[in-house]
Amino acid sequence: MTGGASLVAQAAQTATAPSAPIIPANASLAAAKKAGEDFDACFLSQVFKSMFDGVGTDALFGGGNAENIYRSLLIQQYAKVAAKTDVSGIGTDVTREILRMQEEHGKK
Repeated sequence: MTGGASLVAQAAQTATAPSAPIIPANASLAAAKKAGEDFDACFLSQVFKSMFDGVGTDALFGGGNAENIYRSLLIQQYAKVAAKTDVSGIGTDVTREILRMQEEHGKK
């Protein structure tokens, strides 16, 4: 039984570990915006995770490994929605820097 629990814990960790976006050197405007949005979502998911760590579980329906897994998935979705609406502005800044760096690289 503990082997199954460790597999669930590993799956939850893998599912919640956001990865930094990969930015190709010749990215288009759409790709730069997507990379900025992905970075923003990655950042916000970490912020939301630390925020939700202080929230306890409901005694009647809460608790267990399943809640930990689904809470992490919910946090990821919250972060994606927040990144799409650009509430933090980080995605816009990252997009602007990507485009600036591409322009500088193109001038050399």
